[in-house]
Amino acid sequence: QAANPYWQSRGSLISGGRFRCPSCRHEVLLDRHGVYGLQRNLLVENIIDIYKQECSSRPLKKGEHPMCKEHEDERINIYCVTCEVPTCSMCKVFGAHKDCEVAPLQTVFQGQKTELNNCISMLVAGNDRIQTIISQLEDSCQSTEENGEAAKRELCARFEALAALLEEKKAELLQRISQEQADKTAFIQSLICQYKEQLEKSSRLVETAIQAAEETGGAAFLMVRPPDPPRGIVEASKGGRLDKIEQGYESMDAFSVSLEHLTEAVHALDFQPAEEDEEYFDGEEEEVEE
Repeated sequence: QAANPYWQSRGSLISGGRFRCPSCRHEVLLDRHGVYGLQRNLLVENIIDIYKQECSSRPLKKGEHPMCKEHEDERINIYCVTCEVPTCSMCKVFGAHKDCEVAPLQTVFQGQKTELNNCISMLVAGNDRIQTIISQLEDSCQSTEENGEAAKRELCARFEALAALLEEKKAELLQRISQEQADKTAFIQSLICQYKEQLEKSSRLVETAIQAAEETGGAAFLMVRPPDPPRGIVEASKGGRLDKIEQGYESMDAFSVSLEHLTEAVHALDFQPAEEDEEYFDGEEEEVEE
């Protein structure tokens, strides 16, 4: 390009190996590799490949000029502006386009080709912006996935800690119930042993009293009867002065726990509202719509 007079005359684009990108207007410095050191634009390359394929698929061969269908010996060399179709000079003079406005074919070709190239540049720039937005959305999608998994792990950890606390509290309350149960059971068992001893003593006293009652002789009766029988029998019948349990002593109603407030609290569990950060793409969406 440096050796091309046409490019040397365009000082606004090339100045000392510098020029501006037609898409983003960023200043680019050519290194020792020249244009071959520039970054490849795959999108533009694909567009060029498609354009080449379309050109290769045309019925016209390279170097062959299209001819007019109405006048087979006339080459198509003008453009009918009114009908927007290329035609030949004979069609303008004698044919269907004699009353139409025409223009030189090469002039129309250069104008429309320049307009098409400008549209391609605009499309490429727009596609680059769309690709940038897609990349941002993909990053947001990945961040959403990662943040969601982190939130799940944190929630599971909190519920596991709560479950561990409930298990610890349950074990504590069960221990208190077990201790009270053991204390009351031990006290009742001691009373049972005392009453069994008293019953055994009373049973022996009954046997002795029956044997004495069966004696018919006065001397024998007085020898086998228990001393002071009336008082001993009365004491034995009353069960002595042994302890007794109060009514409802075996009840464990004092250890009932109300969990209604905890149940309501669990049902009321919800996520705390957080301020939502709105993401903007610096007007990219409006440009895309345009």
